[in-house]
Amino acid sequence: MGTAWAQVASLVGPESAKVKILDVYETVNLHIQDGKLKEASELANTHLATQPRDPQMRFLKGVIQHSQGQIQDATATFTLLTQDYPELPEPYNNLGVLWSAQNQPEKAREALEMALRLYPDYATAHENLGLTYLMLARQSYEKARKLLPVYAATSLGLKIDQLTLMLNQPPNKTSNTKTSNPSSKPGQNQP
Repeated sequence: MGTAWAQVASLVGPESAKVKILDVYETVNLHIQDGKLKEASELANTHLATQPRDPQMRFLKGVIQHSQGQIQDATATFTLLTQDYPELPEPYNNLGVLWSAQNQPEKAREALEMALRLYPDYATAHENLGLTYLMLARQSYEKARKLLPVYAATSLGLKIDQLTLMLNQPPNKTSNTKTSNPSSKPGQNQP
């Protein structure tokens, strides 16, 4: 993780000679975690100006964009990462989450399945793919209801309601989908 970029994070104890040095990735991650997205973005952009192909910083830039609500920019960032570094599963996971948020579950499914082909034990991608399958099931049931309106008030309508409830309130979760942990490097999944 070594880099020429370093920032003094804090002085430890009364001895001013002891300092904790953070590299640029750790600093950007801390800014993201602290909600200092402008600072994180500025530092990421400065780093990328000199190292534009750095996959870890590009990944963090996508996380920042997503956190700032810049969905189209984040989608473009993660798409380019999958093209430039097709062996990394995390950009596919985050791309899948973004496609789901844009109500494009087929694209989400493709991205998440690719993440799982690259890393079959990727728990977050499995969870997101499960939610994507629920979205696809709801779409199918809704299409069936439109094609056969007589079934709208029967079990088909109940199934749609159940799927909608499941998508809006996943068990033991506060959000519907999970992006990859921004503190992990692409290609280094953490459980």
